[in-house]
Amino acid sequence: MKEITLHNTLPRVFAGQNNISSDVWHRDITFEKGKQYLISAESGTGKSSLCSYIYGYRQDYSGTIAFDGVDIKSLTVQQWCNVRQHHIAYLPQDMRLFGELTAMENVELKNRLTGFKSRDEITHLFEAMGIADKVDSLASKLSIGQQQRVAIIRTLCQPCDFILLDEPVSHLDDENNRTVARLITEEATRQGAGVIATSVGYHLKMDAITFKL
Repeated sequence: MKEITLHNTLPRVFAGQNNISSDVWHRDITFEKGKQYLISAESGTGKSSLCSYIYGYRQDYSGTIAFDGVDIKSLTVQQWCNVRQHHIAYLPQDMRLFGELTAMENVELKNRLTGFKSRDEITHLFEAMGIADKVDSLASKLSIGQQQRVAIIRTLCQPCDFILLDEPVSHLDDENNRTVARLITEEATRQGAGVIATSVGYHLKMDAITFKL
């Protein structure tokens, strides 16, 4: 996948509103593989909806979203499985960790499906994130910031053309923000992937093309 394009896209809930001021909604924009993008949003402007649209969880929008020119509403279940396994690595805002599993088990659950990272590589990510001592802790016992870092590690355990991140640093301090930005940028560079990160007020600290939602 080389590009994700939006053409005149708008959540249906916003239909009929004439006061929408956005660089994304009702515009023609293209996210290109290999580039980094930051979508800055106010609460209630459709940030998480946009991520859900791109990942195929929801279709309650007008206009078009396309992967390499193909309208994503035309994709089959099998094609969506391929997209999610090989082309888009997604970090949802709610992280969706399994609380009854340890931090490492949450990551390994995905990595067993992809076979993308070695155990040493995963361990290095835990160390770099400053949570090496939490690998055997239940996810439900971790702080929200620690859970966020585990979810980011899990997101990086797959091949992709785009890394899609919904508020990836909302619970992290500046130091951890910089660490996360560095690791995401390094992984994106290795894969030649694009990065699309959303935020409400507190941004991932990376050089990026910025859109206001």
